[in-house]
Amino acid sequence: MINEHYRRMLEGRSVIRAISERATARRAEIGERNVFDFSLGNPSVPTTPGFTEAMLDLYEHEPAVKLHSYSPSIGLPEFREAVAHSLNRRFGMDYTANHIYPTSGATAALAHAFRAVTAPGSEIITFAPFFPEYKPYSEAAGLKLTVLPCNPDDFQIDFDALEQAMNANVQAVLINTPNNPSGVVYSAATLKRLGELLEAKQRYYGHSIFLISDEPYREITFDGIEQPYPSKFYANTLSCYSFSKSLSLPGERIGYVAVNPAADESDIFIPLFTQISRATGHNCPSSSIQRACARVIDQTADLAVYERNMDLLYTALHELGFEVVRPGGTFYIFPKALEDDAVAFCEKAMDYDLFMVPGDSFGMPGYVRLAYCLDTSKVEAAIPVLKRFVTEQYMQ
Repeated sequence: MINEHYRRMLEGRSVIRAISERATARRAEIGERNVFDFSLGNPSVPTTPGFTEAMLDLYEHEPAVKLHSYSPSIGLPEFREAVAHSLNRRFGMDYTANHIYPTSGATAALAHAFRAVTAPGSEIITFAPFFPEYKPYSEAAGLKLTVLPCNPDDFQIDFDALEQAMNANVQAVLINTPNNPSGVVYSAATLKRLGELLEAKQRYYGHSIFLISDEPYREITFDGIEQPYPSKFYANTLSCYSFSKSLSLPGERIGYVAVNPAADESDIFIPLFTQISRATGHNCPSSSIQRACARVIDQTADLAVYERNMDLLYTALHELGFEVVRPGGTFYIFPKALEDDAVAFCEKAMDYDLFMVPGDSFGMPGYVRLAYCLDTSKVEAAIPVLKRFVTEQYMQ
């Protein structure tokens, strides 16, 4: 028989993917140059030459049997050591390889983190706006996902709402910074206050409360700022990372969970993750990709294009009268729509071949997300179309 849970999921499929498919169909009708697709967060810059050189060298010089063999259940030592040393150099941590677990991107990292520090029926808290896929990730682990409002003036955490929502059933708090969809970076002050609150709640409830930090956009920050490292502010932190954005490798599915060495029972997590992998059929990411990433661990693709695109769009949106918070990172911007119904707003925009995603599924109705991971020339070409759309639909 067909599994009814997944049949029901068909009715609530990703809005992002659905709009992306509409944009793809439209491109087939009228051509690539006439469609302005801001729907999907797919990196638009090539990977670093160092990664390509590493892959070529591996395929040319490594024995084929060794290169393509299974990696250990906990991942390749060279990858885990490279990640640990990099995080220690950059953020003043004291990870060892025994605190690093390779995964198939940040999605798998989150799946492992959710299951490691919760039990079915327990609660995990996150903050709007949030990545919509957190819902199916949580449901798959048998968790209740509670979404709290943010401060709409700056998209930072609403601590009064968090204080009121905390209860004995909360086992974890989930953050995403730099944030998809708002592009906002949680400040050091925000992270310090969050850590202090969670420390107090651990003492009050008498059990560990873990911070799960979703960090795939860590390297994409603007205006000379850097993302403060959440694990520096709270011991019970699991950092979930992907090289999809920093190295422009989304199709290679490579990431990791980094367990703060100061976390409760930190030494048990890596063997625990192997059992979660065993139960979910995850196993390890590609051994050759692990080896190549280990060689270029501190490199990034040329990410500067995203800041140029952000500046163009932020200026245009501001001039057109949108309420919009300037992103501190990622390749997303999240303005308030020019009418209360963001779904209707996005439908009208599609008549101009502008494809944006309404904020409803991100937990903030009335807003829209634009993913500007495009060639800068494409963003430049879209701005006159955006101006025409706004002028004709909202200024007459």
